[in-house]
Amino acid sequence: MQERRRTPRRRSYIGATIVFNNRCSTIDCLIRDMSDGGARLIFSDTINAPEQFDLVINKMGETRRVQMAWRQADQAGVTFLKQSAVELAAQEHARRLREVEADRTALRARVTELLGRE
Repeated sequence: MQERRRTPRRRSYIGATIVFNNRCSTIDCLIRDMSDGGARLIFSDTINAPEQFDLVINKMGETRRVQMAWRQADQAGVTFLKQSAVELAAQEHARRLREVEADRTALRARVTELLGRE
């Protein structure tokens, strides 16, 4: 069988979440292989997802807009859609905000610990 992908795929085992319906609906999945252009997703059961949705890649702290390329019973192939500069900036801002909030929580716990020792 001839490979039709423009970029080589890499095997992976990364948890992800499909988000759609104005962020009201989610489906957990597993990314089994990924390339710069798309990914193959595995589900625990057959799913009913729209043709386009957001894919939240948990390990990377990244959200990508994707288009369904194909689907079979418990798996699907998706193509990553190009993101605008505004979307990329918003994602980076959200990622940095999560980091700062985690730092703040850790510092607050440390201050509480130090004050409790006196």
